[in-house]
Amino acid sequence: MNNRFIPYGRHNIDEADIKAVINVLKSGWITSGPTIEAFEKKLALFAGTQYAVAVSSGTAALHCAYAACGIGPGDEVIVPAITFVATANAAVSLGAIPVLADVDPQSLLIDPKDVSQKITPRTKAIVTVDYAGQPCDYDVLRQIADAHGLYLIADSCHSLGALYKDRPVAEYAHMAVYSFHPVKHITTGEGGTVVTNDELVANKIKCLRNHGIDMDFKARDKAGSHSYDMKMLGWNYRITDFQCALGISQMGKLDEWLKKRISLAARYDEALKGIDGISPLKSHPDRRHAYHLYVIKVKKSINRDQVFTYLRERGIGVNVHYKPINLHSYYQKRFNMGPGLVPVSEKCYGEIITLPLHPALSIEEQDYILENLHQTIVALSK
Repeated sequence: MNNRFIPYGRHNIDEADIKAVINVLKSGWITSGPTIEAFEKKLALFAGTQYAVAVSSGTAALHCAYAACGIGPGDEVIVPAITFVATANAAVSLGAIPVLADVDPQSLLIDPKDVSQKITPRTKAIVTVDYAGQPCDYDVLRQIADAHGLYLIADSCHSLGALYKDRPVAEYAHMAVYSFHPVKHITTGEGGTVVTNDELVANKIKCLRNHGIDMDFKARDKAGSHSYDMKMLGWNYRITDFQCALGISQMGKLDEWLKKRISLAARYDEALKGIDGISPLKSHPDRRHAYHLYVIKVKKSINRDQVFTYLRERGIGVNVHYKPINLHSYYQKRFNMGPGLVPVSEKCYGEIITLPLHPALSIEEQDYILENLHQTIVALSK
């Protein structure tokens, strides 16, 4: 057993990040303070939107985004079958029904043709997932959404910094959602944000993150009033000022980290040309891929799980992203989903492996990964 372990993703924290957090901890504002607004302004500018509302997690951001659209009991929300469960869970928590769309087999991005076939009179929104960091086909998806009067929500938790036709993803959707979990492009520990150009949506999310109350403590203090009103059912999805201080500090390094991810991905692409039986996912030339993940497909004659085990035994933290929603027992019991519902997603699930990719990954570590990947493919091909 190898003692080294190379994780598939990890955070980068330096002294400047630590200092930024300490300064806010000493400032007197720990929550609902000015650092949150400063972080939101940076995010809105980066995303090309007028508004950003920061919350406690990417999942909370999804929940608030759906609620701000008025999604509720009996509504249908179309989501890709291959995604983290939060994309569907946020709809279920509002009483809505997740409807699974299949994915493109080459990129694992949501298939617009299947989306069109899944729309019914009860459909309220289409939720895209920029899988692994690559934007979906937003021109086509926005046309579909507009033609049916639907919200288009971008689950962009993988794609902070990605571009579709030289423009940020958030410019194409009614709103986009980001995650700042430690394995994402930047981290606030936990945290997330909804970005949008819709002022009413932004204001509603600000209310929802604060128990549905119309004024937070800072606003009441500024107005010299004790009075507030709970206008809707909300949640405590507030993010802290010291988390946002970390986020602001991390944003200053995002461009550099994106370049490193793209460079490492290009190096993987080149090396994989020499390994028969392995292929990377398709990258579209009209998009800047943010490479949250680097996912490969293993040909059918090679057992993916054996590859997974072999690499894990050698200290390589490969993973699988993701088990299709319909194969989880909760969704099978609650919504009578099962195998055969999304055949492309189910086939691809048995073939995919995520290789380590993060800005701290060294060339030496990447070479070690590629060497062991080649060895296992050769061994399992015999």
